[in-house]
Amino acid sequence: MVRILIILTSFLYCCKTACAQTADTTFIFNKLAGQQVTDFTVDNLGNLYILNNTGQIKKMGPAGDSIAVFNNVRQYGKLYLIDVTNPLRVLLYFRDFGTIVVLDRFLNPRATIDLRKQQLFQVNAIGQSYDNNIWVYDELESKLKRVAEDGRVLDQTTDFRMIVDTAPSPQFIVDQNRLVYLYDSLKGVYMFDYYGAYKNRIQLKGWTDFTVIGNAIYGRDANMLYRYEAGTLNLQNYPIPAAMRDAQKIKIMPGNLYVLRNNRLEVFSYH
Repeated sequence: MVRILIILTSFLYCCKTACAQTADTTFIFNKLAGQQVTDFTVDNLGNLYILNNTGQIKKMGPAGDSIAVFNNVRQYGKLYLIDVTNPLRVLLYFRDFGTIVVLDRFLNPRATIDLRKQQLFQVNAIGQSYDNNIWVYDELESKLKRVAEDGRVLDQTTDFRMIVDTAPSPQFIVDQNRLVYLYDSLKGVYMFDYYGAYKNRIQLKGWTDFTVIGNAIYGRDANMLYRYEAGTLNLQNYPIPAAMRDAQKIKIMPGNLYVLRNNRLEVFSYH
């Protein structure tokens, strides 16, 4: 983890100096990882998951070798989210149908969860939990709930409307370092512990590509990349190179920057 944070700090320094340099001198184009790409993500082992416009998910290893393919993406409508926090257990969330599909590391289906059968009718965000279950946020009840692969609700928080002044409508749920982060781009970051106790709210608004690594929170808007160290007042912002500002999605990983633009997934290396 220390090495990851050192590399990310180096990346952010590169972004900060990008105004005085061209993108070519800051980032080195590595490869074109895919075309006609509509979404992607990367796990902590460097495996790349690409969703193409035909509705297929392809998993590729760090060297670009094909590992697995999942072809039934459209069975439950539009895919809203891919969570690969645990590389051995991939979550696909189809929000319109309230359905979570759990895949193994070779993208074979192992479980399908219909949230509606658990009376969960308005769930915009899900995420892997620390114990290999799934966090879901029930907006109708304003509660964070932990569900098993069979759909059973294992645990839930108090109604958020009783503990915060305004309940979130999160787009992201991240479980990291014994904390659960809910990110609502209009209201900011809400932090809870595993027992549902409210810890803090941070007024970081208008971000996309939200993630948490260690104690650092990362995100971006159209022009800037942000890093915030939880528990401090230290918010750092760095210009995104002009050539990357039309990106549909940017994901930072150790040593590599993944940029999706014009349905092309480009991989850049940095030091």
